[in-house]
Amino acid sequence: MPPAKKRARTYDPVRIRAAVLDQLGVVRDAVRTLGEERLAGPTRLGDWTVRELVVHIGMAVSAVHRAVEQPAPGKADAVLLDWPFATSASSALIDAFTRELTAEHPDLDAYLADVDASLRGLLAEHPGSRLLRTNAGALSLDDYLVTRAVELVVHTDDLNAAVPGLDVSYDRQALAATTRLLADALAVKAPGGSTEVRVPPYAVVQCVEGPRHTRGTPPNVVETDPLTWIRLATGRVRWQDAVDAAEVSASGERADIGGLLPVMA
Repeated sequence: MPPAKKRARTYDPVRIRAAVLDQLGVVRDAVRTLGEERLAGPTRLGDWTVRELVVHIGMAVSAVHRAVEQPAPGKADAVLLDWPFATSASSALIDAFTRELTAEHPDLDAYLADVDASLRGLLAEHPGSRLLRTNAGALSLDDYLVTRAVELVVHTDDLNAAVPGLDVSYDRQALAATTRLLADALAVKAPGGSTEVRVPPYAVVQCVEGPRHTRGTPPNVVETDPLTWIRLATGRVRWQDAVDAAEVSASGERADIGGLLPVMA
């Protein structure tokens, strides 16, 4: 996947910081209710247990701390939309680190409390313009926090899927940012204007090569809700399964975007 040529949109850094902290907080509150039996249960993420998933959620946030501890790059050499396409390259290292941290942190509430407190201190100390070395390249702290919101929302959904009835809520700003970034990533992966993908109320993008729509009702339209889109974009749900379940509507000869999914694995 070639790097994104431009940033698709901007995100309010104050709202993103609040969203990351809020989403981490609701996860922590939910985890307090889980006993050992449920923490040992399976997830849809390979052979990870719920406990390992929770540790990984904390790890995704504490990645900010690890990046800040490194020398700042001299200049930005990546944009936010490069990040979704860079995540899969580190999957083996992420798995090993998650298992290591799980063994080191049996008290999940204390672990998440420490992650939260450390992040708050870091955000008070460093400006959003501070450059960080990430798996996608050098990004600003503000941009990297958008990716942390995405990680939190995606894995909160994994947690809800693993523990029926838990129903962890989603911060609205975090959910919106996740929806928009993954929709914009689709437009980068399949540039064009023949198909309109709608994820109300947060995102509308045009993609796929072909005749460009200019006015009136587009001939090729895909529409779904934010959580279904996030599951499709990250490979949690197959395109055809979502269509068959009427979770996605797709009209027009260029509306089958299943071959373009997932955009982030």
